[in-house]
Amino acid sequence: MADYKPQSIEKKWQERWADARAFEVSEDSSRPKYYCLEMFAYPSGHAHVGHVRNYMIGDVVARMKRMLGFNVLHPFGWDAFGLPAENAAIKNGTHPEKWTLENIAHMKGQLQRIGISYAWEREIATCLPSYYHWNQWLFLKMLERDIAYKRRSNVNWCPSCQTVLANEQVVNGGCWRCGTTVTIRELDQWFFRITQYADELLEATDRLTEWPEKVLTMQRNWIGRSEGARITFPLEKAPTAAAGIDVFTTRIDTIYGATFLLLAPEHPLVGQWSREPGGDAFAASLARFQAQDRTARMTGEIEKEGFDTGRHAINPFTSEPVPIWVANFVLGEYGTGAVMAVPAHDQRDFEFARKYSLPIRVVVGPADAPAATVEAMTEAVSNDGVLVQSGSHDGMPSDQARAALTREAAAQGIGEGTVQYRLKDWGISRQRYWGTPIPVLYCAKCGMVPVPYDSLPVELPQIAEFSGRGDSPLAQVPEFVNTTCPDCGGPARRETDTMDTFVDSSWYFFRFCDPANGELPFAPEKVAYWGPVDFYSGGVEHAILHLIYSRFFCRVFRDVGLTHLDEPFARLLTQGMVLKDGQVMSKSKGNVVDPDDMIEHYGADALRLYVMFVAPPEKEIEWTDAGLEGSFRFLARVWRLVDQVADTVGGEGIPKPADLDLNDTERALRRKTHETIRRVTQDLDPRVHLNTAVSGLMELVNELYVFCGRPGCSMIGRDLDDATAVGSTVRPETISVVKEAVEALILMISPFTPHMAEELWERLGHAGGVVAAGWPAYDEAVARAEQIVVPVQVNGKVRSRLTVPVGTSEEELQKLALADPQVAKYLEGKTVKKVVVVNGKLVSIVVA
Repeated sequence: MADYKPQSIEKKWQERWADARAFEVSEDSSRPKYYCLEMFAYPSGHAHVGHVRNYMIGDVVARMKRMLGFNVLHPFGWDAFGLPAENAAIKNGTHPEKWTLENIAHMKGQLQRIGISYAWEREIATCLPSYYHWNQWLFLKMLERDIAYKRRSNVNWCPSCQTVLANEQVVNGGCWRCGTTVTIRELDQWFFRITQYADELLEATDRLTEWPEKVLTMQRNWIGRSEGARITFPLEKAPTAAAGIDVFTTRIDTIYGATFLLLAPEHPLVGQWSREPGGDAFAASLARFQAQDRTARMTGEIEKEGFDTGRHAINPFTSEPVPIWVANFVLGEYGTGAVMAVPAHDQRDFEFARKYSLPIRVVVGPADAPAATVEAMTEAVSNDGVLVQSGSHDGMPSDQARAALTREAAAQGIGEGTVQYRLKDWGISRQRYWGTPIPVLYCAKCGMVPVPYDSLPVELPQIAEFSGRGDSPLAQVPEFVNTTCPDCGGPARRETDTMDTFVDSSWYFFRFCDPANGELPFAPEKVAYWGPVDFYSGGVEHAILHLIYSRFFCRVFRDVGLTHLDEPFARLLTQGMVLKDGQVMSKSKGNVVDPDDMIEHYGADALRLYVMFVAPPEKEIEWTDAGLEGSFRFLARVWRLVDQVADTVGGEGIPKPADLDLNDTERALRRKTHETIRRVTQDLDPRVHLNTAVSGLMELVNELYVFCGRPGCSMIGRDLDDATAVGSTVRPETISVVKEAVEALILMISPFTPHMAEELWERLGHAGGVVAAGWPAYDEAVARAEQIVVPVQVNGKVRSRLTVPVGTSEEELQKLALADPQVAKYLEGKTVKKVVVVNGKLVSIVVA
């Protein structure tokens, strides 16, 4: 057989798989199903190794499951709407559709050259009407159920470009295109009422037992259920008795220590006050806060600043006036947009009060010691205790005080107990072109009118030029905007906002089950067969929004009657990033590795093996070309091994090792084979420890080289023209155990290196491919070691190792350890204080 030349082998097998439709499937009730899915790709141009690591992980899982007899659905598609395509149109004059479809074609070719086993006949692209038709269909279903609704909301606005900006288009407070300071503008926006499902989404996290705990924690924190009280602080000198500021607090027991209020820059009262006469300085300070990066404000990664409004509210429990400040770290979309500041018992409030010399009052102290004094405080005291300086509630424990004060507030009509969520309704309106048109019309006579179902999809019009300025791009297309009301036949205007692209990615996993359906988003019976996704993998950066939105959409589809499922994903894996030169691979950093370049030099199989071997899937990996070179050398070594034994072990008629009388060396190789099958099987399923599985395969290859190169075997490294080789024979038992080991090796390595495995399997005379052969089985009795090595420690240091039969008693291990010559010299002249045998795997001797 020729030298290992992966490029020609890989091309051959990729063509053969395509011709055979090897990875296309349909529902089959006679077989167990397995739905393996990686988060689909945004077609940004050329994929780099950081992108494709996730797809390789999923492919290993999918290929193994096929070999185990599962009916595996492994589809792929494109998250094809989005801002980058529109920005490219503005910059380069290329229409978003052309830019997107060209990128899809290139990236699809890359994935095919890597050998990912996708069912390409199910491919979807969310920018096509055949897909976004069903975004619109579901929007109408949600509108009927009052889950979709419209209200006023704040957006980023560039006064120069006269356009709405996404958060990511605001750079250092300015427009990404022209640098003009961004302002906040209030517009009518569409929302999905995800909060209607908040409790269910939160409670169900306890049942997602195959999700990473860190992801579940992030979701629980994002939903953020808090039990507390809503309290109204009346405005001092308010024009009406009803005027006041509502705050939500989980610590009403500290309300006697609320010495000032903090409002978000977006709070309605703040905007109102900024427009009052003489409010120029006020308005300037407000504009500066509103222009700050919203993400940094959310995460607290900004300097905490505030300014005094010059106004006061009344603490409803102390009846004292408290100053009202605006603070940049308070957000309008969280809670009421107002915070009662208790600096003695909240660290953020404490730091703010110290910075601006605001009053601090201690109202909670320890039960068994005096309360802290303000002068001595260096930080807030946030734990529970007993109330002090709290009127008639002094001496009451915090938990009792919370209940009592909440009842008191309700009785006085100044508040009530309530539950609040950090999760807010999902704003889906985008003033952009490259997204799903929202299927709503506005008629002067009929008001807002949904587009009839039989008029879907509302398709995007072709736009010749993109300036990035002015109103929504769709609003500038009269032939799109102007239409006829389906109810009265009069003139009407289309909605010109498009949907957030998270809508596209929140249900695509269902569409893969039935991608060509023209009557419904999917047939319920097909999702009933394939769902839920059994294995879902992708970046941890999607742990919150994408996954919460997908869980929300799953429930909406359930309530519409299209699925019985509550959850879309049974198991979740979040893979680590790929780094190069210590930084995450990205085009902007100029440190990307193009998989096509690596395939040209080393082949796809070497690339796949290296990326799987270098680290556990959940961990980051640091890319090195030397590591890829090592993987290529290992595959060449496997190739040579099979090449040299193929003529001896290939074909049929060789008896099974279980039927033969093996010698000790042959039994040892067979034990290593079955031990490796057991290890790799368990590493792949259920552990998904892909790197240790590869390590086990490497160990087996080493054992095979040693075994086959020894005297009496000589299947490798021999010269057949050498006179000493003439007439030499190999024991049938040896041939049998080598055949079993080599075949198991090829089958086990096939999920990682499918092209080479198929070629070698065929070289051994097998027809039908590795999937037909199935995953190798191990015999637990054969895999079990006959002997083990037990370390012996003296005062914590290993001084010897005992090789003993499996099952040797603790008494015998203790006796052997004390009698061992290597141990004895460390016991001379000393007293043995204690001998401990740990689970039959370690002997620890303590001497003095």
